[in-house]
Amino acid sequence: MKKSLLAAVALGMLASGSVLAAERSGEDVYKATCTMCHATGLAGSPKLGDKAAWAPRIAKGKDALYTSALKGIRAMPPRGTCANCTDGELKKTVDYMISKAK
Repeated sequence: MKKSLLAAVALGMLASGSVLAAERSGEDVYKATCTMCHATGLAGSPKLGDKAAWAPRIAKGKDALYTSALKGIRAMPPRGTCANCTDGELKKTVDYMISKAK
């Protein structure tokens, strides 16, 4: 393929949204969207690193925590406050928060 054709294909993919941005890390998503509640304990949310608050949640398993993050639980709305997060980003964020509570 010629360089000009490759460039045209790449531009077309960008314009159509076919090229996806790299997923953000769990830590990046946490810092950008989760700290408002999970750094302060707002509305009963477990604080990052609070082992006692996280232990019963962690005991339910990651799938339960992923479901809570994706669908919401109690005062937390679905997807927390990150409407533009992918499912994978939210799961990475749950994993990040769990890692800080062990």
